Amino acid sequence: MELYADLQKRGIIAQATQEDSVRKLIDAGKAIFYIGFDATASSLHVGHLIQFIMINRLQSAGNKPIILLGTGTTLIGDPTGKTDMRKMLSKEEIDHNADCFLTQMGRYIDKDRATFVKNGDWLCTLGYLDLLKEVGTHFSVNRMLTADCVKTRLERGLSFLEFNYVVMQSYDFLHLNRHYGCNLQLGGDDQWSNIIGGVELVRRIEQKEAFGLTFTLLTTSDGKKMGKTEKGALWLDENKLPVYDFYQYWRNIEDPKVHECLKLLTAIPVEEIEASGQDINHYKERLAFEVTKIVHGEQAATTAMETAKAIFAGDMTTQEMPQLVLTLKDFNSAGELELQAALVKFGAAASKSDARRLIEQKAIKINNEEVNDPAHKLQLRSLKTGDLIVKKGKKVFFRLVLKD
Repeated sequence: MELYADLQKRGIIAQATQEDSVRKLIDAGKAIFYIGFDATASSLHVGHLIQFIMINRLQSAGNKPIILLGTGTTLIGDPTGKTDMRKMLSKEEIDHNADCFLTQMGRYIDKDRATFVKNGDWLCTLGYLDLLKEVGTHFSVNRMLTADCVKTRLERGLSFLEFNYVVMQSYDFLHLNRHYGCNLQLGGDDQWSNIIGGVELVRRIEQKEAFGLTFTLLTTSDGKKMGKTEKGALWLDENKLPVYDFYQYWRNIEDPKVHECLKLLTAIPVEEIEASGQDINHYKERLAFEVTKIVHGEQAATTAMETAKAIFAGDMTTQEMPQLVLTLKDFNSAGELELQAALVKFGAAASKSDARRLIEQKAIKINNEEVNDPAHKLQLRSLKTGDLIVKKGKKVFFRLVLKD
């Protein structure tokens, strides 16, 4: 099967400009494509996984990737999918985040066969009047106002800074086309309006063929972007999210999304994924293992899987259980810490009221004993004599340990 057809079969491809031309370009290995990563955090997250999968798949067919780190566009902030203006970061913070991205990317793509650029190198040196004169006449404000990312923000307020984001991203495509021969821009399907802007800018100014391709976003059943846990975003950095927690996210994913995620994120043949004869838990375990292997390696995935099995089998002494650290400073002068506060501290509850509800619903156990009192306090002396195993519901376990 040709590459484009396989990507379609897996549901990875969302939209393409001049689809037949894009198909031929990719299948012939003639695409010089770019994908952008705005450096908004110090770690990549789960939303980036399909980007890396696309890079690898296209690269394996002979296409040439350009990885763009948005050290310039991050200064503006993409309004797409946001109800409010993004937090403004300093150039130093953005450069640090971009360096973190570069380090992490080595796990997922062949860096030796990819070109890496930072758009701050050209965007930050552009003269404003020169930019307006060169590209301003090629953008229709009326059309820009029809973009979904703009329409959803108009009622709450959209800054002129953010309104310019599409112009900056479009200019990236123009620059890469001029200097690297880039002919294809890839991005998530929420980037369609921005990508169209770049495609049309290249065609109008350079009089060259340029194309855009978007891929399916990872979303929950209600349409929200996938990747939020009780502790925050689903980071790919194990220092920000432990491997076991990452594994458990996929192990506990909602049933209707399991087969879709297997097609989008793994190399398992579609026919095998769609085959009958296995219950949903088999596929969930396979998904959790395969995605964890991609991000953290096979050994880490195996350890996480074996840990989960040991915990659910009742082996509550396993040292591989997720560990949450308390210090003497967490306890009051009487050597006590409110359980509600501890549950919030470690992300097991969103708030104290949420923690109280969990306790009242008998969803919390400590060392396999049900906690019934919302005012329950953890005792410092108990942690000094041994670890405390906290269980939330049927699937969430963690081990409290005391360290100086």
